[in-house]
Amino acid sequence: MSISPTIRVQREDFDLQAEIDALSKGNPGIGAIVTFSGLCRDEGGTLAALELEHYPGMAEAEMTRIAAMAIGRFKLVGLTAIHRYGKIAAGENIVLVIAAAPHRQAAFDGANFVMDYLKTSAPFWKKEHGKDGQEREWIEAKDVDDTARDKWK
Repeated sequence: MSISPTIRVQREDFDLQAEIDALSKGNPGIGAIVTFSGLCRDEGGTLAALELEHYPGMAEAEMTRIAAMAIGRFKLVGLTAIHRYGKIAAGENIVLVIAAAPHRQAAFDGANFVMDYLKTSAPFWKKEHGKDGQEREWIEAKDVDDTARDKWK
């Protein structure tokens, strides 16, 4: 049975419980749901917000491609991936991944896989805004993120 993942790129916040409920409603094959919610951290009190930009259309297409890989590889029975853009204050939600499977390990692995690929393959860019009012440089990609993704190859 082929499932259609829920993929969204949006400015507005998301409701974690509402997204879990939407994914699980009418899906009796689910034995495990794993969620990952990424938040904007304050970097030790120095960061006011992150500004996230994306490549419209391409971001959703890449997220859909990643979701299809995860569904096939881990036999997921449900998947939601939501990524926000715009100026996001410290403490607010940035990204949500919900992976559902008949068994827990597949759900854990599916969620990890999606996040590792989102961090490195989806066209999103981040810029920090300091509490001192300073706009900083765009954040460079990290080798540790590539290493995390490459473990799945």
